Amino acid sequence: MDKKAILTLVGAGPGDPELITLKGLKALGEADVVLYDALVDEVLLEYAANARCIFVGKRLGCHSYTQDEINQLIVENALKYGHVVRLKGGDPFVFGRGTEELDYAESFGVEVRIVSGVTSSISVPASLGVSLTKRNVATSFCVVTGTTTDRTISDDLYQFAKTSSTVVILMGMSKLDQIVRIFQKEGKGSVPVAIIQNGTKSSEKIGIGVIDTIESVVAEKQLGAPAIIIVGEVVKESQQLRYFYQELVFDNEAFYDRFLQ
Repeated sequence: MDKKAILTLVGAGPGDPELITLKGLKALGEADVVLYDALVDEVLLEYAANARCIFVGKRLGCHSYTQDEINQLIVENALKYGHVVRLKGGDPFVFGRGTEELDYAESFGVEVRIVSGVTSSISVPASLGVSLTKRNVATSFCVVTGTTTDRTISDDLYQFAKTSSTVVILMGMSKLDQIVRIFQKEGKGSVPVAIIQNGTKSSEKIGIGVIDTIESVVAEKQLGAPAIIIVGEVVKESQQLRYFYQELVFDNEAFYDRFLQ
């Protein structure tokens, strides 16, 4: 008897494979096919021992498959083999294009299931002791993409830069110079910034500065994508990040006073 065509969208978490959910691991164990992204730690594929695993990762300027091709692969494999797990970094619905894949699969009569993942926008800061809404420091936070589908800065960022909210920017490294100018225009040159590349992974790299200096920090530490950018006073409240204060590019007393005031 033919297997039922099923798509399960699974969030793999921010990078550390131990941060996937138990429900996500269960789905991998039941999968016939796994389509996985570039940000997924391949150790998780060990839990899909009976599945065909296909890499469909996308990185800036380098796509093994287009989104349309991924959608087609989901449907073709579900109809042919049965249960397809689409394993995506973070959470499928936080800039993960999960809705597009879900809608496409459903249009072909494929049953769809969803397993939420731990999003990097919250978990990566938390792993370094950064509370996005620390009491008496920040009453709100916002998450925004640094690069929209038409490769431009999100209009929302211009509005968020006017507020006192903690701002978490995903996929923003290629637009860092523009992001810096937006905050500078709002008089936020002294606001602390943390950039975390490969957050929660053994290859994690961290840069700490303020809006006016963060580009120099990135150049000094050779930081790049994938990374998240955290802008806000909560950055300097983290005890775990205090070690990195000592490695600021502008290592002088006036700068420390400015950063830690």
